[in-house]
Amino acid sequence: MSFTGNIGSAAGRNGQRADGHVLLVGGGVIGKGWAVQLLAHGHRVVLADPAVGADEVARHVRQNRHAVESLGGDLDGWESRLHVVHDTGGGLEAALDGAVWVQESGPEDPGFKSRLAAWLDERLSPEVVIASSTSGTMPSALAAECTSAPGRVVVGHPFHPVPVIPLVEVVGNAHTADETAERACDFYRSLGKRPVRVRREVPGHLANRLQAALWREAYSLVERGVATVADVDAAITNGPGLRWALLGPLLGQHLGGGPGGMAHTLEHLGPPAQEWMDDLRDARLSPELVSLLVDGVDREVGDRGADELSAVRDALLVRLLQDKRDAGRSLP
Repeated sequence: MSFTGNIGSAAGRNGQRADGHVLLVGGGVIGKGWAVQLLAHGHRVVLADPAVGADEVARHVRQNRHAVESLGGDLDGWESRLHVVHDTGGGLEAALDGAVWVQESGPEDPGFKSRLAAWLDERLSPEVVIASSTSGTMPSALAAECTSAPGRVVVGHPFHPVPVIPLVEVVGNAHTADETAERACDFYRSLGKRPVRVRREVPGHLANRLQAALWREAYSLVERGVATVADVDAAITNGPGLRWALLGPLLGQHLGGGPGGMAHTLEHLGPPAQEWMDDLRDARLSPELVSLLVDGVDREVGDRGADELSAVRDALLVRLLQDKRDAGRSLP
């Protein structure tokens, strides 16, 4: 059985074969975000999740339509290119027919993801990439039970909100050829994403490890009474976070060195920076620290709801990304 009749017959703008579709396994926030991104770039999509209905996915598409189209997508006619499968047993197996790419966004459970990858690997043609949206599971664990083509199992980790944030981390396993990893990068570029290759497997990949390093010190500073939750956030959003959104932490250091660049920065600020790094503290998420963080965020947020804050965040992100796009190659 093929779902191609249900999701349209016209070829996608990215050269997708006329009878092919992208299969999304898992329809949570990340899975629905992938659906928006794929539909906005001409793909036919089959989304399989026993707990997610077509109305819920459609709502997510409509909520994100302005943002994704402001960033270059086009959702005209998306309804005819989306099919939602509730039955992840026989329905999921039928959805494999015609799948040209699989993006898994199921529960963050390494055992579940490994078993699912093996199930898909056994049934799909070897050239079909199986990508996981996992935020931390290493691809070798994902592919551990695969016997057909384990090298095609990769991490393709996006960042929330998927229709807005460009980053996708691509991580292969020990069996993954460079050609396969580059195919994954090319696929995500065709969706308007900014893929980065993570060239060695590490827990948490790349960006989450960088975030975790900052979280650790932020938690410690709050725990030690150095700063409030609100002041920690303000220190980033009104200081280095503004530069990091444009240049990243290392290129920012380069510009901070003036004509001498990174070499000058490290020569003159390296010794005190080393002292600061040596003084960074560990933090353990004890019940007391969790309470401090939750209470601090509640005071910072006040009566503003999550939907309100998310809407403001996304609107500002779209404007920033539009400006970065207009700057062309002047920024990374």
